[in-house]
Amino acid sequence: MTEEIGLFEAIYSQRALRHLKSEPIPDEIIKKIIDAGIRAPNGGNSQQWAFIVIKDEATKRIIDEHYSAVVRPNHGEAKTISERRAADSADYLGQHIMDVPVWILAATNHPGTDIHHGASIYPAVQNMLLAARALNVGSVLTTRVRRGFEDQIRSAIGLPEGWATAAMIPLGWPQDGYKYGPTTRRPAHEVTHWDKWGAQQES
Repeated sequence: MTEEIGLFEAIYSQRALRHLKSEPIPDEIIKKIIDAGIRAPNGGNSQQWAFIVIKDEATKRIIDEHYSAVVRPNHGEAKTISERRAADSADYLGQHIMDVPVWILAATNHPGTDIHHGASIYPAVQNMLLAARALNVGSVLTTRVRRGFEDQIRSAIGLPEGWATAAMIPLGWPQDGYKYGPTTRRPAHEVTHWDKWGAQQES
């Protein structure tokens, strides 16, 4: 285990790390990350979530066959160096996902297509990403697993009827040269409106 860091330090340095080593992650660390996830607030405290830890090579191959073939979301042509790096990083993960030692599939049993169904899974996922950051385990949220081959995943992991995957969290130790650190974001005041849209304050 690494030395614990403060909450805001974790938040302000939580990068998406996709260049990950193949070295194993101890089960105690995986369990600690998931335990952080289940502490998240959720609608009605219903806790309609489950987390499938995937380390088995055969299961990974089934998912990878489809994951690697799915084109990442088209967010338009990269306008900045940061956007270009993010796109290249996503491509790298798609090509090397089999090298990542642990995948966690976050699932929910909220049925329906309404945006609110199953939304409580994402605070849990964010808790897990922050826990991974605190432990210096590289992680990233990817929803590529949901695009076009949900049935194949359900079959591969034996997901019961009524359940659906919401995200996958690859976990691995960061490769040399890749580490957590300051993130590049638009300033909060640019995306904050007070009482009405357009009523903004200076930083």
